Amino acid sequence: MRIATLPTGDPVHRYEKCIVVAFEGRRRVLSTCPLHGGYREDLTAVFNNDINQGPGMECQMLSSNYEEHIRLMAKKLGLDPDTSTGMATAASMENVSIQTEQSGNTIVTAVVTGGIENNAGRAGDPASWDEAEEKKSPVRAGTINIMLFFNVDLTEGALTRALVTCTEAKTAAIQELLAPSRYSMGLATGSGTDGTIVVCDAQADLRLTNAGKHSRLGELIGKAVKRAVKEALKLQTGLSPESQHHVLKRVDRFGITEARLWENCRNRELSRADFSDRLYRIGQKGELTAAVSLYVHLMDQLSWGLLKPEEAWAAGQKVLNMMTDMGNADTEKESEGSAETADPAAMLRCMIEALKETLCRIACGRDRVKKGMNRNDKTDEYDGLPLG
Repeated sequence: MRIATLPTGDPVHRYEKCIVVAFEGRRRVLSTCPLHGGYREDLTAVFNNDINQGPGMECQMLSSNYEEHIRLMAKKLGLDPDTSTGMATAASMENVSIQTEQSGNTIVTAVVTGGIENNAGRAGDPASWDEAEEKKSPVRAGTINIMLFFNVDLTEGALTRALVTCTEAKTAAIQELLAPSRYSMGLATGSGTDGTIVVCDAQADLRLTNAGKHSRLGELIGKAVKRAVKEALKLQTGLSPESQHHVLKRVDRFGITEARLWENCRNRELSRADFSDRLYRIGQKGELTAAVSLYVHLMDQLSWGLLKPEEAWAAGQKVLNMMTDMGNADTEKESEGSAETADPAAMLRCMIEALKETLCRIACGRDRVKKGMNRNDKTDEYDGLPLG
């Protein structure tokens, strides 16, 4: 089934649980693929393959060797395995996102599948295996695979730079969703099995030499990849700004879960079901989600060395007191001098101005303590629920 046609005229087909792009002309390709990876000028097709056998089932390849699996899959797709390359994933090809950005006659198209609920990681997280020592442990399913296409020609250096910009855009998309690492307490930057294929048109009249963020091409890459990654993650696992707008989503990377909170709950007059319902409703409150986000960011800055322990602790206590005040109110408080706007950009400007005014007052030595920011020793509970 043809699902799209690239600006180069290359058709994008979906069949045999794969997204397949067969080239209509000469292409330059740079990829992370196990078969014919690196820089190539002799490839005729690329593909992305879903090896998921179904919910709760292990992924299964055509061979225990990844490279051989891609070769066998190419044959199954009717492609020449000597001039084809591909990637494997547990994500469904039905959940592919295809996004295009254009400036003048330059067009960038990102074809992305993704799912990182179980396998998201942060660069520098503990390794799962050591190839040099042949020590290996099972790797969880979860991958973001990107095929990035240009209707222009690129130099070898620019093609490589495009891969860098593409990776930065993927990471930016993940961080804007606050996706957590499943191997540390950090925010994810990708998964340990992500794959990328970058393709340019070797026959195009226009040949570009730069794909960095300062170039227009780099801008197009960033926009297309970010939108495609976000949509693919939402289609595959529901990961989105809406799904992340809950207190538990902001703190689960620190091991704070509903089950852990229930273990520490002192109010045993609540049933387990009532506790769960109460926590769900409270966790949806925007004001509390914002406060928890502040507290979490303090912990991040502490771990990054940007705040001293005493600084993070002192500020954290104030946020916890603020959260406690929220819990003592039957309804959400309307903050003094609130900006009534539903426009995120307008609200951001209001918040920036408010911050500037506050910093000015602090610098001038006036109104250094915000009214209503009460210090309170009762910080271990929120609305009957333990905070830690």
